[in-house]
This record gives sequence, structure tokens and C-alpha cells, in this order.
Amino acid sequence: MKTSTAVTVAALAAVAGAVITYVSVRPSPAPGATPVAPAAPAAAFTPPPDSAIPDDQFGQMVRLGQLIFNETPTYAPQYTGNVLSCTNCHIDAGRLAHSAPLWAAYVNFPAYRSKNKHVNTFEERMQGCFRFSMNGEAPPMGDSALVALESYAFWLSTGAPVNQPIAGRGYPKLEKPAQAPDYQRGAKVFAAHCALCHGTDGQGQRAGGVQVFPPLWGPESFNWGAGMGSVNNAAGFIKANMPLSLGGTLSDQDAWDVALFMDSHERPQDPRFKGTVENTRKLYHDSPMSMYGKQVNGVLLGQHSVPAGGSTRAGTR
Repeated sequence: MKTSTAVTVAALAAVAGAVITYVSVRPSPAPGATPVAPAAPAAAFTPPPDSAIPDDQFGQMVRLGQLIFNETPTYAPQYTGNVLSCTNCHIDAGRLAHSAPLWAAYVNFPAYRSKNKHVNTFEERMQGCFRFSMNGEAPPMGDSALVALESYAFWLSTGAPVNQPIAGRGYPKLEKPAQAPDYQRGAKVFAAHCALCHGTDGQGQRAGGVQVFPPLWGPESFNWGAGMGSVNNAAGFIKANMPLSLGGTLSDQDAWDVALFMDSHERPQDPRFKGTVENTRKLYHDSPMSMYGKQVNGVLLGQHSVPAGGSTRAGTR
């Protein structure tokens, strides 16, 4: 489960010596009815290479956006409250399909988001990433950090279809597992497939002062308001991308189990906290996919969270 890049989850079934032909039989439309055209297949897309970044002032802003994306605490320290970078959840510098690639997001905004119940611009969507995933503060509209990131996203999406289905957008949506996700099974999956990079304590690894593998819980990870705190989102990401470079090798059940295990640990408080864990869950986490406000191993998750905002801001690092 680590930094940089995603992958497609595909399942090919083959039965030796047997050829099975599927015939789709559809009823004829009623007289006078208008036939419904089949949905267009999602278009495939490949972002341009770094060598295509223009050598001009716009290109300079694109490159700054790429630096912020890959090393967020270094290049946008005033807005980050943990050690995560954008590329930890959007692998390969935001390029990898099925890792919520930046190019697929850019061409699908503005868009309505149920999280805040209004139409968001792409800039506002990025503000949310800083507030929740970076456990920091939202840069003001027009801030150079947002301009740089949006420039990078705009450039990455060069040639992508606008407001159309596009293959690889977001994280895969897994089918409901055969068995309900389980903490103990997830702990075993974590020990076998995740601890090598993220540590047995889930706190990641540093080398030469650089965060090489990200923490998955604790005070330096994403806070309770982040999308990765939803078990279904985490399961889709893990299935497609983890272990790093081996995406698609875990079973769906393993992905669900280890996602629940990861999201069953304390992390920074939701910045929308409303006085009590119970109130906050009712307003923002009233979903079976959120572990916030649930009892796990005798602990009410969210009850002992460190305050949102983090302690690794510029000047305190």
C-alpha cells in the first residue's frame, strides 16, 4: 500500500478445452418506443511524457505543480499537517490509471460532490485534499500552490475527453465481499503484504530525512475526514495498486479485510468535529463504510484522535 501509482483490476477466466458462447437476448422494444443506444465504452487515455512539458513560463508552473504533487510537505509546507504527499494516493505522480489519476479528475470538474453538497470547482476539490488528506489547511483560492497544481493537472490531461467516461478514473469499485470485512484477517494480510514497506506499526519508513513509504494511521497520516478513511475507497485503491507494483495480486476479500484493518486505527481528528464523536459521526460518518465512532478492540475510534491540523507545519518541522 504505498506511494506512487495504480493499476487496472481485470479478471480473465479461462476454462481448458471448453469454449462458452454467451448470447444476449433482449426483448424487442414496444411499438413506438425509442430504442436506447448502448452506453459508449470509456475511452482509454495516456498522459503526455514529462519531456513534453513546454519550456516557457507555463511549463515552469507545470513543473512546480509536479514538485508540489510529489513532495508536498517540502514544496507546500505551510498547508500540510502531516508527512504525506499527493502521490501517495495518486500513484506515479498522478499518472497511473485506477489510482485516482490527476488527468481523469481534471476533465470531470466542476462537479457536484455529496461530501459538501454543492458543485465544486477543481480548485475547491484540491483544497479538500489539503484539509483532509494532508491534514493541513486549504490554500486560499488563487494561491500559487493551487495554481501550480491545477496547471500540472491541466497539462497532464492534454487530449483527454472532457466530461466523458474515461477508463481508469478514480479507484475501482469492488463488489461486496463474500464475507464481511474482518479486522483479524486484515491484520494477517497486512503482516504478509504491507508491513515490509509500511512497517509493522503502520508508520511507514523514512530514509535520509525523506518519507519513502507513507504512514497509514497515527498522527502523521490522513485525518478522519479523508476519502481513504472510507473502507470501500481504501479497498478499491489497495486492490488496484498494492503491494506497490503488484496491484491486482490480492484477492478482493483480502483487499476489503486489510482496508478495514487500516481504517480501524486512530488518526487525526476530522476537522469538521462537532463537539463529540457521536455528533460528528451522525453528521459526516453515518455510513457502514466509516469506522469513525465505532468500537474496535475496546476503543471508540475518534475519541482519542490528535487534533486536526497536524504538528509538522512550516517552521515546526
